[in-house]
Amino acid sequence: MTDDALVDWLLDADPALRWRVERDLVRAPDEVWQQTRSRVAIEGFGARLLSLQDPDGQWAGGAFFPADFDMDGPEARSGTGQPWTATTWSLNALREWGLDPAVLRERRTAELLAQHSRWEYDDLPYWGGEVDCCINAWTLANGAWLGVDVAPLLDAMLAVRMADGGWNCEWVEGSVRSSFHSTLNVIKGLLAHQAATGGTDESREARRSAEEYLLRRGLFRRESTGEPVASWVRYFTYPYRAFYSVLNAAVHFREASLLDGTPPDPRMAEAIGMIRAARQPDGTWLQSPRHPGTVWFEVDAPAGEASRWLTLDATLVLAWWDGR
Repeated sequence: MTDDALVDWLLDADPALRWRVERDLVRAPDEVWQQTRSRVAIEGFGARLLSLQDPDGQWAGGAFFPADFDMDGPEARSGTGQPWTATTWSLNALREWGLDPAVLRERRTAELLAQHSRWEYDDLPYWGGEVDCCINAWTLANGAWLGVDVAPLLDAMLAVRMADGGWNCEWVEGSVRSSFHSTLNVIKGLLAHQAATGGTDESREARRSAEEYLLRRGLFRRESTGEPVASWVRYFTYPYRAFYSVLNAAVHFREASLLDGTPPDPRMAEAIGMIRAARQPDGTWLQSPRHPGTVWFEVDAPAGEASRWLTLDATLVLAWWDGR
């Protein structure tokens, strides 16, 4: 595609993506992209997902898993094929798509979840979080977005940071080393909380310390051997869900850089090279195999086809890195 054709292709998207194309790539006037963003609540993916909310404020009747999910069944035991339809995943999507939180505030979603939603782990109250730091990071981000007082949850998350600066969701099982997945999910949550509330001195320091954990590893290498941590660092799949990739990480670092007013860190150079190398001759990026599991509806291309979401994210990351 020509540059103009690529932009036109990206603009031919659901409002949940189009407003970001207008704001960040086309750099349209504020009133243009804000008008598109307001449509997230009334058409397309956003409106469709909003229509699936339960009267008690939840989605699929559960906090992290649907109410009918067999917690002792083969899917739960294997850790594969997790459904992506319950409350946390639905809130994540709406927040990431740019829904005005006033829409959910008018529905009293935060209050309804406080009243009706309990975590599948130990029946704990929704806004208090549970023990998994990734789940807590999404709850922190979603709570700050909806205006919930999540200060106790923030304190609990910071208390389980690893000595190496990152996080591991298996800390409760005795893990003492951070993981790429957990660390990225937590710093994304901390950044979202900071963008919504300003954060705290401790939370900002913790985020930067965890970012340093990833930067010391070039976003994809083991610090001990210098070898790539796993092949999944190259799998670019939207929605990102809970999974790490160098593109998912680079998207975070771009957003953190813009919020903090800091330049790109040169230690990302190899990871940026991996993202650049994945660009197709027509300027697009291809969808990797989708993460298995039930969804309400698909929002992006099948595996092997050009992805608008990944193409926008990768294009913006490269423009940021190149100083454009």
